[in-house]
Amino acid sequence: MDVRKIVVVVEDVEVARTALQWALHNLVRYGDLITLLHVFPSLRSRSKTKSRLLRLNGFQLALSFQDICNHFPYTKVEIIVTEGDQEGRKISAMVREIGASAIVLGLHDHSFLYKLALAHNDITKSFSCRVLAIRQPPSSASGRKTRARASTTASLALDNSISMDFSQIDISGVLRLPDLPPPKIPYRICPSPSAIIWRSRKSRRK
Repeated sequence: MDVRKIVVVVEDVEVARTALQWALHNLVRYGDLITLLHVFPSLRSRSKTKSRLLRLNGFQLALSFQDICNHFPYTKVEIIVTEGDQEGRKISAMVREIGASAIVLGLHDHSFLYKLALAHNDITKSFSCRVLAIRQPPSSASGRKTRARASTTASLALDNSISMDFSQIDISGVLRLPDLPPPKIPYRICPSPSAIIWRSRKSRRK
């Protein structure tokens, strides 16, 4: 069985965590390698302190995503935190460099995928792999209307770029991690009582 490389985009939004959980339940199989990819924004000022802080925050965010993966046994995970643009060019370049077979991401109002769709006719060519965009619908009707007004142009561009390698998956409700049994405590065999030798210290006389 060939080992597949699956990239999951790490963002500080709930739908990104939902996308990871969906991938763990429905896409990832034994032996696959999950790459948690986070791209923090490039700063106009060349402040090394701010850049290090953004990198550290991104790594801590990726670790929280890794905690979700730890609930699934035999899951191989690696973390990549790098600096780049927020229009998707850096992410697509990293996905091609990794040689991923699929990229999984959470689709929200400010998703980089919309910006990438406006710049390219076929977004799958930018990644050279299958694109799985997980979209969690809003709970209220007013939220749906607000989202529709905010991203009408981007949605049209995204719809025009859809191909056989692109999928939008709607999820209603919240995924829950399966209940896992507590780890077993190894049984320790006590030594034979006859093998225990009691020694008493002799009191020293002054």
